[in-house]
Amino acid sequence: MLDPSILALTASLIIVAALLVWLSLSMASAEGAVARVTRASLNNLALEVQTDAELSQFLRMKKLDAIHKVQRYIVDRSATSGSCAFFRIVCNVMDGVLVAVIAALFDAPIWAEVLAGFVFALVVGVLSVLLRPRVTGSFKPLDAMLRHHRIIGIAVALTPFARIGTNNVSRRMAKEAELSDEEELEKMQLEQGRAMIDRLAESSDIDPEVSEMLRNVLSLSETLTREIMVPRTDMICIERDQTLSAMLKLCSRSGFSRVPVIGDDVDDLIGIAYLKDAVRATAFNPSAMSRTVDTIARDPLLVPESKPVDDLFHQMQKQRQHVAVVVDEYGGIAGLVTIEDTLEQIVGELEDEHDRTQHAEPEQVGERKWKLPARTPIADLEELFEIDMDEDDVDTVYGLLTKALGRVPIVGASAVTRGLRLTAVDSAGRRKKVSTILVEPAGLNDDSEDSAAQNGDGHDDKEHDER
Repeated sequence: MLDPSILALTASLIIVAALLVWLSLSMASAEGAVARVTRASLNNLALEVQTDAELSQFLRMKKLDAIHKVQRYIVDRSATSGSCAFFRIVCNVMDGVLVAVIAALFDAPIWAEVLAGFVFALVVGVLSVLLRPRVTGSFKPLDAMLRHHRIIGIAVALTPFARIGTNNVSRRMAKEAELSDEEELEKMQLEQGRAMIDRLAESSDIDPEVSEMLRNVLSLSETLTREIMVPRTDMICIERDQTLSAMLKLCSRSGFSRVPVIGDDVDDLIGIAYLKDAVRATAFNPSAMSRTVDTIARDPLLVPESKPVDDLFHQMQKQRQHVAVVVDEYGGIAGLVTIEDTLEQIVGELEDEHDRTQHAEPEQVGERKWKLPARTPIADLEELFEIDMDEDDVDTVYGLLTKALGRVPIVGASAVTRGLRLTAVDSAGRRKKVSTILVEPAGLNDDSEDSAAQNGDGHDDKEHDER
């Protein structure tokens, strides 16, 4: 017959062990919630409670007191999270100890006591994995913090050592950048996302290209528009008094379908002319060919060059714009950006079936006539034609043609310099940059001085456009 006192003590220890299991799960839920509760959500909830006419004064004060306590806890998230983690670990350890004590009350051998405590600890661990309290707290962080605010307060009060080191970290972070609560939370979530992607990549359970795209998505908020735009020096624009006929020829030769329309200079932006609008206006009305381009220009989407790429992408997607003009801090035109530029930050270079790759090596196509890649060094050009170019301000054949023309070359553009005729004959990539240049000796009439040839349609292309 067992001693009643032993039975009573055993029952008490079992109840305490069960309470410790519940406390451990609650601490895990609070630990997951404390990093995701924001001051803004607490302020909004406090306002709702204060304006809720259905609540009694007692309930209103009770809820507001809980909200104010949670606000104090999230002032130092690291210390609060550390206190919850400490109590969770202590509860798990005490569970095993209590079960071992229960086994000792029944005169079990030492190995049985240790085994009983170990098995119970495993059961608690499996239960934590199945219930996932930390994930639950992350999904509804505000509810979890308010539900457990009392035990969180006890944990924080009993673990003042959890604040050691966190003050220095907080001061250093505040010194580096004064972040709002939401910005700090977003930064924390980004860091957690990167760590998760790194773990997935290391496990080799995910395609390396997919993991790279996920990393690119997370880096969009840190990439500015100025880093992906086409600079103004590479833009191809059309003047407002040019005709639709000239625009159709320019689009055909450049490969672009959206062209900025300018007035006196690039900073005098009139709008964006779309190839489809020009085709629609002239397809069944040939007389419209003489209309000026500004009659079909659309209002441009203007974005600052300091805008993060993820915000830029969402804005263009929301406003259904495929091209935007980038302005600098002084209001001048800094460049041009397209929605494809933002997508390339995620998936890499985009090309279609019409994009041609440039030649890797110079190709001789006739007597003293060569097709050269645009990036061919001037030194190679001098060696092929046995001449001394004496050019210090340009390094490639493309730069030489650009200098001779005085503008960005497009396919068909031709110029004569240093006794050589350079003609852009091919383009490559989504941005349609000239990739191949035909170089040949100039005619006898051009030997006396350098001259620039017209582009063929009489249009003076100033800078760069869009797709």
